[in-house]
Amino acid sequence: MSTGNLLTDHPELYEERFPDPDRVAARWAEDTLRRHGAGTRVLDLGCGTGRDAAWLHHHAGRQVTGVDTAQAMLAHAGRSHPGPDYRRADMRDFDLGRTFDAVLCLDSALLYCHSNEELASCLAAVRRHLDPGGLLIAEMRNGAFFLGNTELLDGPRTASFAWRGTTHTSHTTLWIDHGAQLLRRRRTWTAADGTPSSARQEQHSAWRLLFPQELRYFLTTAGFEVLDLYDRPGPRTEPAWREGDVPHTTVASDRLHLVARLAPSPNPPHSNGEAP
Repeated sequence: MSTGNLLTDHPELYEERFPDPDRVAARWAEDTLRRHGAGTRVLDLGCGTGRDAAWLHHHAGRQVTGVDTAQAMLAHAGRSHPGPDYRRADMRDFDLGRTFDAVLCLDSALLYCHSNEELASCLAAVRRHLDPGGLLIAEMRNGAFFLGNTELLDGPRTASFAWRGTTHTSHTTLWIDHGAQLLRRRRTWTAADGTPSSARQEQHSAWRLLFPQELRYFLTTAGFEVLDLYDRPGPRTEPAWREGDVPHTTVASDRLHLVARLAPSPNPPHSNGEAP
């Protein structure tokens, strides 16, 4: 089933456009999991092509389940990055019937929850799938970066790359929908194969712009304790994260990195409704 997104519908093309040969994202995630003492059972929420899930499964010894909504991505993951248990589900409300030691949400996947209701529902589902003390680790765009910074909005931006003998060119424009608090994107693709004709496809997508204090509020309300919230270094920062790097204390750059622990219930249920 087509999603209307060229890269999502063609996962090989996605990996060509956004290469990560050194698996920096997966290695950053593993470093964060180890630093906070996470167990081996990991849910990769919004796993995409599965390359990070598979690295964690094979190289870090994690028991990984990958979840995504795009059938083409999941099919590619099973073929090209086997090992994890891949499931199709919507991150805004899912039920896998099991719990995990940690949930990963990389590459701004959490920001596809556009409304307050969707974000609250997603965090509630994450909570249901975590054991007490389990971790939520997320990496995403930083809404606070756009306070006074317009460099990403000065578009359109053009990028080209070759894949299977064809040059693909994207023209991308970003703008802020202030009322909805969304960063919207329009991307037009042109595929030139040396013939006079070319194929064009226009795509529209958006990310929720979350501010650090706003994110803390949502997490606290959902029953999490925020352990780390920082802008760099990470897998998509400049420079990118390297082994041995420690988190900064700032939250001003264009990426946010989050570590939150599921707090124990302050009033665990008892048969008589009273504390022991």
